[in-house]
Amino acid sequence: MAHGKKYLDAAKLVDRARAYPPDEAAQLVKDTTTVSFDASIEAHLRLGVDPRHADQMVRGTVVLPHGTGKVVRVAVFAQGDKAQEALRAGADEVGGDDLAKKVEAGWLEFDVALATPDSMGIVGRLGKILGRRGLMPNPKAGTITFDLERAIKEVKSGRVEFKVDKAGIVHVPVGKSSFEAQAIAENLATLVDAINRARPTGVKGQYLKTLTIASTMGPGIRVDVPGVLAAAAAA
Repeated sequence: MAHGKKYLDAAKLVDRARAYPPDEAAQLVKDTTTVSFDASIEAHLRLGVDPRHADQMVRGTVVLPHGTGKVVRVAVFAQGDKAQEALRAGADEVGGDDLAKKVEAGWLEFDVALATPDSMGIVGRLGKILGRRGLMPNPKAGTITFDLERAIKEVKSGRVEFKVDKAGIVHVPVGKSSFEAQAIAENLATLVDAINRARPTGVKGQYLKTLTIASTMGPGIRVDVPGVLAAAAAA
């Protein structure tokens, strides 16, 4: 893949043979942003797991202390008092069968779907639509719950889901290029600490292998994993 001049100039600032301390990496990812808009910053963590085995699947959620910088639109499948609770908590769209029909008709203007357990009969028929887009409510992700007020507030304030992919890598947004470097570093430490705590008991050898952060269309920057864990422990 051929890169443009802005990318190539930014890449010259990065020592690819070095794993940077988290605070230095956070500043460098800001300095190597190549786009004119407020770029997203993502963390890519390679794990020493084999996702083909169910007992080595890594999945969970964590609330980033500084959020992701993204406005999150939340749709909630609930009825009665729980629907009213969801509306009071700031849900963008709430409904039961009516909301399901709206989704079936092609409406998908939301980033996260929550559901109460008693609404899953309605949500179940949307499996093919929501599943393909990673929007299907799941108890492991905390998106099937009766505690809608807490769930909505967490999602809107920076709760992110992490899940290892087929290649053994976790990809998670940790902020925007407009964030202060310290905020990016603190989000990164919180994320890596949560993934470290989610280590499957059957995993042998090195679990957290490599960590790279990058802004949208920017070069990757390797981060020192022990340094990130030390920062999380000191927080």
